[in-house]
Amino acid sequence: MTQTDPAQTVLYEVRDKIALVTLNRPEAMNAINKALRLRLYEVMRAADRDDTVHAVVLTGAGTRAFTAGLDLKELGSEEGALGAANDVNPANNPVKAIEVCRKPVIGAVNGVAITGGFEVALACDFLIAATNARFADTHARVGIVPGWGLSQKLSRMIGIGRAKELAFTGNFLGAETALQWGLVNHVVEPEDLLPTALKLAEDVAGIDTGFVQSYKRLIDDGFAVSFGEGMAIEAERSSAANSKVAPEQVESVRKGVQERGRGQ
Repeated sequence: MTQTDPAQTVLYEVRDKIALVTLNRPEAMNAINKALRLRLYEVMRAADRDDTVHAVVLTGAGTRAFTAGLDLKELGSEEGALGAANDVNPANNPVKAIEVCRKPVIGAVNGVAITGGFEVALACDFLIAATNARFADTHARVGIVPGWGLSQKLSRMIGIGRAKELAFTGNFLGAETALQWGLVNHVVEPEDLLPTALKLAEDVAGIDTGFVQSYKRLIDDGFAVSFGEGMAIEAERSSAANSKVAPEQVESVRKGVQERGRGQ
């Protein structure tokens, strides 16, 4: 197979309950073209359907970029290519493709995550950044209105004033500031990025996958509505689920949870 083979635009590997998904166009800063969008959907759907996969790590090949966003060369040469910015079909919308996976998706951001690439990063459940990671929203500078969620998600994560600063200037946000602003959970050296992300994925994979998927859905559903509505969703689902938990189930795992806590 060659680099131009569509199957190689996104690499997929399963390691001990963890799927490693790698955007693989390093020569183009992992820019998101049509072939990559379709392949990303295919692998995220595979991860979702594979019962042996409990968590996913998403990263970019090479050292320069997580992803530079939509492939501007393709946008400038193909009629209708910009429609991908508003397409709700997960085979053509990378954010929807990531959302297809009900399992936790950890973003391991190496290099730049720009515009549509920033939106792909925000589609992950949480982010680990290398020290060389940088984020930028250049929608205004390119003249394209975001359609993959950036205008709404970012302000909820880092505050409306900070989100507006990034949107209206197009300036880059470095990894350490991203950590301070609560955009990423950890910043590590580039060589430690994948090991750290995989270790966290391993921690996730140690919990019952059905429970984790339900918990993820609860958090996401509550985040999408008002606080009061979210509390009502939690009360309803918690009551239904907890009424089925027997005391002996709690007792059977209690010691293991305590021992793990002491070890940390």
